[in-house]
Amino acid sequence: MKPINNHINYIELKALDLEVVKTFYTKVFGWQYTDYGERYTSFEASGIAGGFEKTELPITNGALIVIYNDNLKAVKAKVIELGGKLSVDIFSFPGGQRFQFLDPSGNELSVWCPEQ
Repeated sequence: MKPINNHINYIELKALDLEVVKTFYTKVFGWQYTDYGERYTSFEASGIAGGFEKTELPITNGALIVIYNDNLKAVKAKVIELGGKLSVDIFSFPGGQRFQFLDPSGNELSVWCPEQ
């Protein structure tokens, strides 16, 4: 299914141990995985696409909501104009580009698009 502009279409979670978390969600919910190296795995068969990123840091707010927008630079400018703050500037990853920002309340979200 083609992503829809301005819709949430991905959720990224943190994990201390990818194998443990994959086993947990597979056995509890039947999720399926695609590994991208030693530090990332995406999941499917969950109702919404998502992934787990390996971290060594304590997890206090482990979910990253990811919003699709086909004009990354324009939406980045709008985020900043309206009081958001960049937490991670635009970077490439397998499948596209994204940035992360803090909203005016301090919630961290991400916006992505295919490689431009």
